[in-house]
Amino acid sequence: MPNESPMDKLLAGVRKFQSEVYPKHRERYERAARQPQQPHTLFITCSDSRIDPELITQSGPGEIFVTRNIGNLVPAYGEMLGGVSAVVEYAVQALGVKQIVICGHTDCGAMKGLQHREKLQSLPTVNHWLRNAEAALSVVQARRTGMGEQAELEQLIGENVVLQMHHIRTHPAVAGKIAQEALEIYGWIYDIGHGEVRAYDPESKSFQPV
Repeated sequence: MPNESPMDKLLAGVRKFQSEVYPKHRERYERAARQPQQPHTLFITCSDSRIDPELITQSGPGEIFVTRNIGNLVPAYGEMLGGVSAVVEYAVQALGVKQIVICGHTDCGAMKGLQHREKLQSLPTVNHWLRNAEAALSVVQARRTGMGEQAELEQLIGENVVLQMHHIRTHPAVAGKIAQEALEIYGWIYDIGHGEVRAYDPESKSFQPV
């Protein structure tokens, strides 16, 4: 449609959902409306609009509890208590999720911003938020051996996921469930261009294709 506005696109999508998608899965949606949500996974990922957690994991209504933010960050407990901390606590304590996945992604704008903080002068809130990833940058810079900027970015994306896995373990709700062996923490990187997911392997300390 010529000159279609963003709202026109959204409304067209809603109409398609109502006329084509919902009828095919009516039972599933009706069941989800009748029953309390019981997601098995808390999925923490970036706000990047190119990522679709439900599509990537082929999950339906009620299966994964999703929270998104700039850089898929999880502030260590007590550092920046707020929305992310509340989501973690609610998912673990109230919903009883069995696992948490922290999912980074290729071409991450947040990690590019971390590499070039001088470009964030007009985004002071984002700049402050990225403090939660500074340790990952320090690790990458400490072992830099003439790598180019793109190689550094790729390493930084991975180190950031690992860092956030450490951060989330400082949350009391998470620490308690891990002590009971009732919760697992996983780290992923989603490759946008290739549709691939790599998972963190603690033994090799590397991300391997799933």
